[in-house]
Amino acid sequence: MRRDLMDILACPVCKNPLLLEVEAEENDEVITGSLHCAECPQTYPIIDAIPNLLPPSLRQ
Repeated sequence: MRRDLMDILACPVCKNPLLLEVEAEENDEVITGSLHCAECPQTYPIIDAIPNLLPPSLRQ
């Protein structure tokens, strides 16, 4: 996931900003990590540079 996407991403549940937590990064691209909502308790994983922004009820 490119860092510049943070400007347009929002929590799918409450539409508030997301905070980025990086675990692994390569060439300015986040490979693994997570996105945390600034307002509600939702967390969205980033795996293989792809953020999973499905609401928690649809992830299983």
